[in-house]
Amino acid sequence: MTDDQLVVEFALTRLDHPGLDLEDIAATLVRRLGHEPMVQFAAQNLAARGELRGGVFESAVEHVLRVVLSLRGDD
Repeated sequence: MTDDQLVVEFALTRLDHPGLDLEDIAATLVRRLGHEPMVQFAAQNLAARGELRGGVFESAVEHVLRVVLSLRGDD
């Protein structure tokens, strides 16, 4: 999944759950996409950070947040 596709999926998830904060939206998205994308996101997080900071699920959520925030211009 490209970063652009990930952002679109994030936006659609946010529309479905407007009351959630960004981390909860990312977690919902990772759950919705399933096991294979979760492992892919965790691997991308590992490549970017050089370490896993938690389990696979938490690392996948961190990757989703990093992509969304980087495209928003947030550090």
